[in-house]
Amino acid sequence: MQQLSRPARRALVVVHVSVSVGWLGLTVGLLALGITAQLTADPAMAEAAYRSMKVFADWLIVPISLLTLLSGLVLSLGTPWGLARYRWVFAKFWLTLATTGASIFALRPNIDHVAAVVAAGQPAGAAGVDLVIAPAVATATYLFATAISVLKPWGPTRHGRRVRDTARSSAVGKSGRRTKAASDSLTP
Repeated sequence: MQQLSRPARRALVVVHVSVSVGWLGLTVGLLALGITAQLTADPAMAEAAYRSMKVFADWLIVPISLLTLLSGLVLSLGTPWGLARYRWVFAKFWLTLATTGASIFALRPNIDHVAAVVAAGQPAGAAGVDLVIAPAVATATYLFATAISVLKPWGPTRHGRRVRDTARSSAVGKSGRRTKAASDSLTP
C-alpha cells in the first residue's frame, strides 16, 4: 500500500485514537451497568441497566469496533510500521480483530438476550454475570493494547528484520556509509 501523506496520517491517527478511546469508554460504561444490574436488589433498576446496555449495544458496538479495526489497519498498512513488521503492531491487530468479533457476535447478542429476559420479568441468571465478565476482560484487553501502542515492545518480526535489512543494504552508498536521506527513510 502507498504510504499515507503526513496530513492524512495525522488525521487518521486522530480518528483511530478517538474511536479507540470511545470503545474503551463504551466498555467501561457497559461494565458499570453490568455491575449495577448484578448488585442491585431492585428489579426495576436491573431492568433499566440492561435496557441501557442494549441501547449502547444496538447503536455503538458495531460502528465503534469496526472503525477502530479499519482505522488501525489502514494506519498500519499506510505507514512504515506495517502490519507484520513489528510484533506489537501484529499483536494489536489480532487483539482488535478478536475483540471486534467477540463484541459483535457474542457480547451484543448476549446483551439483547438478557434485556429480553429481564423485560419479560425473569431473572438474568448466569447470563447477567457474563455481562460483567465480558466487559471486564474487554477493558483489560483495550488497556493492554493501549500500553503496547505506547511502549512498542518486542521489536521487529522476522519479516520486519528482513525488510529493514534490505532497506539498509540498499541505502549504503559506494563508500560503505549510509546517506542522510537513506537513514531518515528507515525510521518509522
